Amino acid sequence: MQLSWNKMRHSWNGTWAGRKQNSSNNDQDDLDPNELIPDRKLGDENYNDYFNGDIYDQPVSCYEQEWEIERKMMANMPYLLHIKSISTAWPHLHYLVQWMEVTTSPTKWQLIRGLAPQRLSEIRNERASRTNAAAFDFVSGQPAPTELRITNPRDLADYLDQPIASDTTRFYVVEDLSRDVIELLGSKLDIDPLFFREHINDYTWYNTRDPWVELPDLDTVSRTRPYFRLTYLQPRYFTSQESFRKAKKQAGFFNVLRRLDVDSDHASLFDEDEATVALVRSKASLWIRPASNDQPAIGVLLVDPSIKEGFPLWRGYRPFMNSPSQPSRTPYEAPPRTSLFEDLLFWIRKTPQKDIDAIKDNPKAMGFRILQIICAEWLTLSRYCTARLGQIEWEIERPDFRIEKKSLQAESMNFNTSLQKLHTWRRRLPLYRSMVADTRTKLFPDLNPGASRHEFISELRQDYIIELRKDSTSEMRKDCISELRKDFAIVAGHIDDLLSRTERIAAVATAVTAIEESRRAIEQNKALGRLTYLAVIFAPLSFVSSFFSMSTNVAELSQTIWVYFCVAIPISCLVYLLVDKNWTNNLRSAYDRSAVVKQKIEQLERKF
Repeated sequence: MQLSWNKMRHSWNGTWAGRKQNSSNNDQDDLDPNELIPDRKLGDENYNDYFNGDIYDQPVSCYEQEWEIERKMMANMPYLLHIKSISTAWPHLHYLVQWMEVTTSPTKWQLIRGLAPQRLSEIRNERASRTNAAAFDFVSGQPAPTELRITNPRDLADYLDQPIASDTTRFYVVEDLSRDVIELLGSKLDIDPLFFREHINDYTWYNTRDPWVELPDLDTVSRTRPYFRLTYLQPRYFTSQESFRKAKKQAGFFNVLRRLDVDSDHASLFDEDEATVALVRSKASLWIRPASNDQPAIGVLLVDPSIKEGFPLWRGYRPFMNSPSQPSRTPYEAPPRTSLFEDLLFWIRKTPQKDIDAIKDNPKAMGFRILQIICAEWLTLSRYCTARLGQIEWEIERPDFRIEKKSLQAESMNFNTSLQKLHTWRRRLPLYRSMVADTRTKLFPDLNPGASRHEFISELRQDYIIELRKDSTSEMRKDCISELRKDFAIVAGHIDDLLSRTERIAAVATAVTAIEESRRAIEQNKALGRLTYLAVIFAPLSFVSSFFSMSTNVAELSQTIWVYFCVAIPISCLVYLLVDKNWTNNLRSAYDRSAVVKQKIEQLERKF
């Protein structure tokens, strides 16, 4: 097996080198392995998921010696050494070890290992030290948090070593991940390695050989973990295929693996020819160390880097505040809309006093702003799914909404395309529902994830009763996290409605398919009927001509050719009358038409 991997590696390196030699400078940039997303879409000849081996291989990868960190450097990485030491008992952590040593997704090693040694070293050093973080200090009674931007590992290490006041809650927001950031956060805050392990990939389903699989925890275990991970999607619009290609290059530059699920198969009559919508797989992970007698509360939030190319679908979510009034000419601030990280920092700065005070009782309140953004993205996605399902309904109901057709076969192919679009959503929507259900379970542990639509109605009713009963002295006031309960219930209700709608459309599509199949069968029967009439006419003629052609002397037929017509014509008419059961009706209708014509002629003669 190792020999086959070596052959594949040499083939890939040779192909890659040949491409670079035969391309222009622009093409070299386009084919930069550092910007490629490790994915099967690269082709079997260029990429293999199990290039490094599968989860059952011993040793796990035959290429670990190539990316392994030197012993001198490992002496300054106690957290990585700790993960290595426990990866035997927790085998799924070995993938995190590989990720930290490669400095990005281990599956990308096959794409970059063929680069020049100096170039490869520069790429790995840059990825290993990549740092973009912000630290917020929430002080009870203080109207706004203090903020510090951190852009290199040394500043992060210094700030982690600084003491925290007893009445302060510190909150770290980290964009992307890197080996140095994991090393510093993990070692100085004593974070469970599984927290980082669950954030580095974006896979939504797994094969039996995948070493990057994320197995679920038992509920009794997950409730005791001081962290949770939320999965969602960000719809993004691209005006051209070139713009989408640039977006994939930006995603390939991320340390974490984040791919774009292109929605080109769902193009409709109203879409631009070159435009496309992609759903960016995204994650947000929150780790919390609650306050105790000897140490203050600390939180770490991991968010994804943003794709700058293209546009957020429909220009993104609405701001979480009311529009400024016209009479008030005071200046106002708005989210920058440059990246998720910058938007999140903007909203954290706007945290009101009551939400800061709520952190003491509910540390999850530190992640309130990212939860708002995630919920807004789900609402945008549900609206997008609604639009696409509506277009599928139009295509099924009205053929003029489909691609222009030129024949009955083309119409059938276009109808099948609409069904293919529908089946894609029938496959995706259950996955979206499980993502939302998992988010609700993590945020509201007392929630029953089943029967979300029924629960959605009951929650609205319960919240309405609470609003009626509470007063200024009531202790029933909810914190910011509890207020999101209704919003996520609305999202779950939308997803359930979309699932029900897909099933209804599928039932209608099945009926329409049966109708179209019946119509095509009728058309085919009509064509066969015409052939039957031709056979009825020509079969007797063929029989009589064959009968009379038994004579070898053709000259003798000149005296008897009239016999052929005298015999063939009556036989053809007789056979036709036997085949056509409605010949009497046809004859009567012809007689009636001739009588009507004769009557009109007589009326005209009388007038003139």
